[in-house]
Amino acid sequence: MATCPICRRAPADPKYKPFCSKRCADVDLQRWFAGSYAVPGAADDMPSRDDEEG
Repeated sequence: MATCPICRRAPADPKYKPFCSKRCADVDLQRWFAGSYAVPGAADDMPSRDDEEG
């Protein structure tokens, strides 16, 4: 059985899969909100202020 990706100690609970508990699921969500996780992309993907219309 896979372990929790946050605490890496407890097995994943089917109710909170892939996490072991609501606490670990909330920790992961907070990391997303805080910007700790990011999808890498080229700088060219972001429009500059000059490209914006209006």
